[in-house]
Amino acid sequence: MGFPVVGVVGGGQLARMMAPAAIGLGITLRVLARDPQDSAALVVPQTELGDEDDLDALRRFAAGCDVVTFDHEQVPTEHLSRLETEGIVVRPGPAALVHAQDKLVMRRRLTDLGIPCPRWAEVRSSADLEGFGAEVGWPLVLKRPRGGYDGKGVRLVNSPDGAADWLAEGRALLAEERVGFTRELAVLVARSPHGQAAVWPVVETVQVDGVCREVLAPAAIEADHALAAQQIALRIAEGLEVTGVLAVEMFDTQAGVRVNELAMRPHNSGHWTIEGSRTNQFEQHLRAVLDLPLGDTSMTAPQVVMANVLGGDHPDMYPGYLHCFAHDPGVRIHMYGKVVRPGRKIGHVTALGDDAEDVRDRARHAAAFLRGDIDG
Repeated sequence: MGFPVVGVVGGGQLARMMAPAAIGLGITLRVLARDPQDSAALVVPQTELGDEDDLDALRRFAAGCDVVTFDHEQVPTEHLSRLETEGIVVRPGPAALVHAQDKLVMRRRLTDLGIPCPRWAEVRSSADLEGFGAEVGWPLVLKRPRGGYDGKGVRLVNSPDGAADWLAEGRALLAEERVGFTRELAVLVARSPHGQAAVWPVVETVQVDGVCREVLAPAAIEADHALAAQQIALRIAEGLEVTGVLAVEMFDTQAGVRVNELAMRPHNSGHWTIEGSRTNQFEQHLRAVLDLPLGDTSMTAPQVVMANVLGGDHPDMYPGYLHCFAHDPGVRIHMYGKVVRPGRKIGHVTALGDDAEDVRDRARHAAAFLRGDIDG
């Protein structure tokens, strides 16, 4: 019928959740996965096995796609640049994606754009770290520029001694002031190649041990404050020439928001949109990379809460799943088909309603029961 084929590099749950959106749009989804048991590989018929670090595997996969996009950011930038020179459409392109891959590149560019960020420095030695600590105060947040997520590759240090092992590796590190914040926020935007952009309501994210536990939509902040956060996210999307969904994670402070991290793909902070928005982030991402008109981002209910389901000591999730359906038929449960391991994101639940506390309690109960925190 001539409808396009979208290739997704990465076989995780984000690619898995693009599948229903692709069906709804009438397009074909293909996935490049490392393992046939990857989350998306279990449900997407057109799955190819291969490693994103292998340029030849990327070439073979891309040859059957009209556009290539991503489930994660860990694809070598040089490989994507080579694909572009060979005529492959890559969205977001490597020039944009590198800002989500390398935190030092991101900080430099956001600073150039005048985006509010924590005070930061590139450090390579104990002397560098000591000097920055003397300037902004201890403790400092130290980050590896590449590869960190869900609290990995990040540590809080009270002196250069706390960074000795990382500094001994001889690589540049990102040091940031420790920001005193009232809450953590996230703004999702989508941008298409011809420059159309759409933004969802600002949400609050609740982190536990560096991992997102809950997302509250909308964030309980003043309208002008939310608008300012949305405008910052839109400025970033335009300034970095992003194509697709961009997640901007922020600290909310007494002086306004400060941008913490970026992700250029559908994001955990946007899972609430599956039931809670007229156009969910997965459909919007596909619309954006195909340069289709973007959809309506308004909410379907006054309050929406998404709670992540993390693996615990109970690998058999089905009894809890049955309980949640019986206890609260209005809660929506999404399981990712993953092997249960303690702390691993294996699913999420979403509750909708009018009362913020009631909706949050419902989502928390379902997630806790699935985790095994509630027994009986």
